[in-house]
Amino acid sequence: MMPRRPASPTAFAVALMCLGMAQATQAAESESWGVGAVLDVAHTSRGLALGQREKGLQLGHSDVSAAGPLGQALEARFTVAAHAHDGKVEAELEEAYVQTRCLPAGLQVRAGRFPSQIGYLNEQHPHADDFVERPLLYRAFLGGHWFDDGFRVNWTAPTPFYLRTGLEVFTGKQLVQEASRARSPGAVTLSAKLGDDWGKSHSWQLGAAWVHNRREAALEEEGSEGGEAGHDHAHDHAHAHGAAFSGRNMVLLDAAWKWAPDGNNRDQQLKVVGEWARVSGINRFARTRDRHEAQSLMAVWRWSAAWETGVRLDWLKARSPHDDHFHNVRLREQSVMVAYKPTHAQTVRLQLSSQSGAVGVEGAAKRSVQLHYVLSFGAHGAHSF
Repeated sequence: MMPRRPASPTAFAVALMCLGMAQATQAAESESWGVGAVLDVAHTSRGLALGQREKGLQLGHSDVSAAGPLGQALEARFTVAAHAHDGKVEAELEEAYVQTRCLPAGLQVRAGRFPSQIGYLNEQHPHADDFVERPLLYRAFLGGHWFDDGFRVNWTAPTPFYLRTGLEVFTGKQLVQEASRARSPGAVTLSAKLGDDWGKSHSWQLGAAWVHNRREAALEEEGSEGGEAGHDHAHDHAHAHGAAFSGRNMVLLDAAWKWAPDGNNRDQQLKVVGEWARVSGINRFARTRDRHEAQSLMAVWRWSAAWETGVRLDWLKARSPHDDHFHNVRLREQSVMVAYKPTHAQTVRLQLSSQSGAVGVEGAAKRSVQLHYVLSFGAHGAHSF
């Protein structure tokens, strides 16, 4: 259920309350650093186009993290993630940030390396998703999971419903790793979340985000050889491999609705999530019709404490740049999964996916079966809405 906020607290009252909570928490035994780890493995019968799971038994998004307070005013988090790519295991520092614990007037500041808060899924780690692969929207436009170096300022409004707005400034090198034009800062995001409860059984959340990308991707063919002065080739094989289709501006909308009898989502819950994104300004040759667009719609039904099933539909339309002209890209993807969760720390998931209508995409899979296992150890942060 969505968190509720006091109707009209003053900044002074909020500051006093937070200071008292921080002092009380510091005195408690729980005021310490927690360490956790996640093992994510999957066996895939055939890799999906634009997918991040390769054929066979492979390591997925596994990580080790540590988080805790830095005195009363600050807290920090560090996460090292690893996954298999091209037959090798790659590791990268995915999170390393410090953020404020209690600023007045509903403000919070974060600095370091962290995932952007745009969209419904991006801020959470992929192993916490309801499906083995992320939607096409994320794989095509955000490299699956976009984290970057920068800072964030959030404001949570003192309203009876949940309202949060945020500004992020990033280097953008994890979003567009190979650029023909690069400016600093590389990417700026503006985002907002709005949510509330309807009675005891229903809750909802709406999100909107705008990403201004100042790094123009290197052209795929002859144009990549004739980049301008300051040509930036970031040939690193990081955990995030950047967007497959990028542009100067992206608008991303998401909506989520959850139903659980009397608010008890442990035993039963229906979750429906829809996302839509449009990317424009592909490069300096692009016209108005040269843009990327993607949609995703999923529904997940938990019918008991240990079992859930879900379905997801994805659509992608893009324009692939080749020097000063563009080629059409089209792809549809359908996924059905069933998951068994014997404990809070374990998930066994069986997923069937198919791809159709492929245009300008290599490796589209008519059918792919994936068996997924996730095991968590130690402390982990609370799941997002």
